[in-house]
Amino acid sequence: MKSLYNILLGSAVIASAIFSSCSKSFLDHQPQAALDEAQLTNKKGVGTMLVGAYGALDGQDFVNADMVNLSGGSGFIVSPDNWIYGSVCGGDAHKGSTTDDANPALVIAKFGGIPSNGFFNDKWRVNYEGIRRCNFVLHLLTNVQDMSNQEKANAAGEARFLRAHYYADLKKMFNNVPWVDETNTSFSQLDVDQLKQPNDKDIWPMIEADFKFAYQNLNETQAEVGRANKWAAAAYLAKTYLYESNYTAALPLFETVIQNGVTAKGLHFDLMDHYHDNYDAATENNQEAVFSIQYSANDGSGGTANANQGEMLNYPYNGPFSCCGFYQPSMDLVNSYRTDANGLPFLDDYNQHALVSDMGVASSVAFTLDNGNLDPRLDWTVGRRGIPYLDWGLHPGQDWIRSQTTAGPYSPKKNVYMQATQGKYYDGNGWAPGNAINYVLIRFSDVLLMAAECQAQAGSLDIAEKYVNRVRHRMTNPDGWVHTYIDPANPLSGNTNTPAANYVIGEYQAGAFTTQGKAYGLKAIYFERKLELAMEGHRFFDLVRWKLAAPVLNKYFQFEGALISDIVGGSFTANKNEYFPIPQRQIDLSVKNGKSVLIQNPHY
Repeated sequence: MKSLYNILLGSAVIASAIFSSCSKSFLDHQPQAALDEAQLTNKKGVGTMLVGAYGALDGQDFVNADMVNLSGGSGFIVSPDNWIYGSVCGGDAHKGSTTDDANPALVIAKFGGIPSNGFFNDKWRVNYEGIRRCNFVLHLLTNVQDMSNQEKANAAGEARFLRAHYYADLKKMFNNVPWVDETNTSFSQLDVDQLKQPNDKDIWPMIEADFKFAYQNLNETQAEVGRANKWAAAAYLAKTYLYESNYTAALPLFETVIQNGVTAKGLHFDLMDHYHDNYDAATENNQEAVFSIQYSANDGSGGTANANQGEMLNYPYNGPFSCCGFYQPSMDLVNSYRTDANGLPFLDDYNQHALVSDMGVASSVAFTLDNGNLDPRLDWTVGRRGIPYLDWGLHPGQDWIRSQTTAGPYSPKKNVYMQATQGKYYDGNGWAPGNAINYVLIRFSDVLLMAAECQAQAGSLDIAEKYVNRVRHRMTNPDGWVHTYIDPANPLSGNTNTPAANYVIGEYQAGAFTTQGKAYGLKAIYFERKLELAMEGHRFFDLVRWKLAAPVLNKYFQFEGALISDIVGGSFTANKNEYFPIPQRQIDLSVKNGKSVLIQNPHY
């Protein structure tokens, strides 16, 4: 699919005429040029514009300055993995680096974000640019003559799938957002008048309708990897129902996806044998990837426009990486991976079983690793001292951390490229690293755990337990654990069969969920999502939909703030912080007849 991104608009003429003028500042500037719509009202034009709709998934500007997002700010602000808004705000991680570096992100992490914070405006604008592109495709399709009905239906399905994705991201972030569809007549830019519409309606039903149309009209397989298919739409539709707490509607869809779903390449959905295969560019677009954002590096584009720019700051400081020490996993997250004698997590008191860390210990000073029982997913998720950091060598601790005092002793890991394949999957053309690791928006383990949640809500605790154990079972295979190096001085020499830490993981005993009841089963499912999907941008949004954000996050601030200084003073206010503020810039632009049409979220 990235080959499609590389030809974003089919030709240099179309690229410059359609998107270069409006993609970066589409609310503030008039387009410099535009093609006659008739030139695009055909199969080729629809295909080209549809590529542009996919191209907005990562929020990056493909035409203008390197490492810039579609709103004009830095790429990391709008990263589609929501590392700031989903993981940092959810307690998975600290913002990282130092407190004054990208400080607006730290303010957001402590729930002090105000409507004038430019990060919110960038996130809003980038999603609406994606929506604008989808709407234009749908508009073109109404008059195209050289496509069969089936081709039109599939193209419309892709456009509505993508539009629903963009709207779902906005809905999770801001809740009250205006619905703009293809009935709007201006497509050369997302102009101010198009958003002078009220944001007083719940748009979940419209999102449902888009995903439902996509499910009913998309092909089961697609010619190019990375395109949405009917099963990705089914998973998204079920997830939409889940966010509405409509478990009755979500459950049969999840079950259909589990039993019958295939990838766009035709691979039957299943878990990969090895957990880390989901975070390695060499093994992506696999049977576990329901839908992914495609990235590439060193592809001849002359820049990092096609690489993962959203994670450009999220590498260990110093060492072999050029930037920047952000996105450091929290103590709370790391402690969550402690297991008991049966290899099960401590669902309630995990922080009372804290790991030994190298906090405050210089890299030149000897350090003894924690030898307690651990879930092996920890060391594929978190970089910690003394453990192989992929194939880059043993993590040295403090030497790779910008400031332990302000962000802790740990490093991110899932987004980091391998040394052995960096020539193919790392791009150093920008001021910060780019990589070719896809971001998987929905993967099959996520589907299994969402299905488990629905089964538990329906009272089928035995089935819910089976799905949780299916996810945990993968990690019982030692082949999928992190192992020590054959030669620590030469990490590229390979690994031994010796586990790098004391990994102990087990499955829930048959009948445990039923015996201990629904509340216990749901708690176990919620915790499994924390472990399985950590550092993937889901945690905050999960806590909000479970109505657990206030108690969990305020407890997190109390615990973590006593250890790490950056989030001291953080506080979550119920009935306010579940959603971020509507950007003040957008409210100001929505003035009609002397009054703002957009309404601010409560208590901002």
